[in-house]
Amino acid sequence: MDALAGLSAFAAVALPLLLLYSVHRWRNPRCNGRLPPGSMGLPLVGETFQFFSPDASLDVPRFIRDRLTRYGPIFKTSVVGHPVVVSADEELNHMVFQQEGELFQSWYPDSFVEILGRDNVGEQKGTMFKYLKNMVLRFFGPESLKESILRDVQRAVCSSLCTWSTLPAVDLKEAVSTMVFELSASKLLGLEPSRSKVLRKSFFDFVRGLISFPLYLPGTAYYACMQGRMSVMEVLQQVLEERTRSAEAAGGGEARCHGDFLDYVVQEITKEKPVLTEGMALDLLFVLLFASFHTTSLAITLAVKLLTDNPRVLEELTVEHETILNEREAGGETDGDRLTWKEYKSMTFTSQVINETVRLANIAPGIFRKTLKDVQFRGYTIPAGWGVMVCPLAVHLNPDIYPDPLTFNPSRFKDKLEANRGSRHFMAFGGGLRSCVGADFSKLQMAIFLHFLVTKYRWIQLGGGKIVRCPGLEFPDGYLIQIRQRD
Repeated sequence: MDALAGLSAFAAVALPLLLLYSVHRWRNPRCNGRLPPGSMGLPLVGETFQFFSPDASLDVPRFIRDRLTRYGPIFKTSVVGHPVVVSADEELNHMVFQQEGELFQSWYPDSFVEILGRDNVGEQKGTMFKYLKNMVLRFFGPESLKESILRDVQRAVCSSLCTWSTLPAVDLKEAVSTMVFELSASKLLGLEPSRSKVLRKSFFDFVRGLISFPLYLPGTAYYACMQGRMSVMEVLQQVLEERTRSAEAAGGGEARCHGDFLDYVVQEITKEKPVLTEGMALDLLFVLLFASFHTTSLAITLAVKLLTDNPRVLEELTVEHETILNEREAGGETDGDRLTWKEYKSMTFTSQVINETVRLANIAPGIFRKTLKDVQFRGYTIPAGWGVMVCPLAVHLNPDIYPDPLTFNPSRFKDKLEANRGSRHFMAFGGGLRSCVGADFSKLQMAIFLHFLVTKYRWIQLGGGKIVRCPGLEFPDGYLIQIRQRD
């Protein structure tokens, strides 16, 4: 009894001390130098709940904004169990992008990897990443954009706008998402709209829980997100198997007859010594579908809202596109309403509108990397193995870089040619080796949509359109408009 009492007394003293020590170690991680300022939050949980808190504003989310004010442009935190340094410093951001493979490598928290797939392109390094990137660029490169993609985007936009003009009201985000998804499913997988409907429903379930606390329990947004992913992957597996059997029956992996990206995928996985595994192929298709429809549809929706709220900008945009039509008529063009590549490339102000829209949208809340070794920067040490989150929106909304940053002012991009490919000050499409390979495809869709919208239709805002960052951009209440053909 005395021994048991002694053990109980020891535990009563030791356990609180052990707990205090654990909390101390969590809040003060080991470092061969001086860590950036900041808080690691609660043990294990860190500051995850604060990070995922919604903020009803186009401004920098409160989580980032408060810490920038308190700690400066570089601070430490912990999100979903990982120590992370958040950077709003343009020089550190540039270093992160330029030193990939030397000081940094692509990395995302485990919960994000589960969402996008263990074999997704973001997890690939070195030669394999370059191989996948070049594979995508072969299909979405300039030649494809000039020919089949330019034509198909116009067809999809014209058909959708015509249909919407017959409806009493349109939830623009949902309608544009459907239009872009059907186009992407066709170009990537060769799916007809009727068959892509099931896939689209699963993807919408996935997107609704994409930015959520990673708690995998029925009823949570994260659980719904993962269920949506599983449903999408089942469809992609079925489509890939069907196409592979068809290619083999037609004479092997070299057979190409559909003209979509899936042709390229099947060629690669049916080679005698394939580099691309089936798992990598499926995750690649999944990420491309997600990226092509989710980001573009949000950007188009925001562009329409911003133009509606800024009639002077809308007027200048309309003049540019009506000038294209007038010059076409004066030149005796006879190709109907079809835009040419030359006309698309002449849309100078439209390009400024697109850049300003994606600057304000900041659809990617953060771009993640991981340190390969201790990194020294301005007196701070970022330990090896820590995550680094480049925060584009903190740069895009920095008043020292963009005066009056929340004002929609496309003309601020008039003389900034570097915005087309990214820079220290403009990271809407990423930066470095991993800049978005679909950026040109996305800009093309936005420009064509705006062209036909402003030259052939008029619209009024009916309601909704509340902007919330969570920490991505959403329109949860629905952005309702009524659209009609111009007289």
